[in-house]
Amino acid sequence: MPKFVPRKPEKEVISMRISVDTLKEIDRKAAEFEISRNELINQMIDYALANMESVTQ
Repeated sequence: MPKFVPRKPEKEVISMRISVDTLKEIDRKAAEFEISRNELINQMIDYALANMESVTQ
């Protein structure tokens, strides 16, 4: 059996501006799913990027 080696994923701290109403909704959803605001935003970004259509020129 391979050994378990914990890894810390590489992340970078950023700052962003977001409307108050949107932030309230994000906080409600994060509480509903019992995850942090940060984790919810990361998962939403990952989902959006994975499901975006490419723009071909």
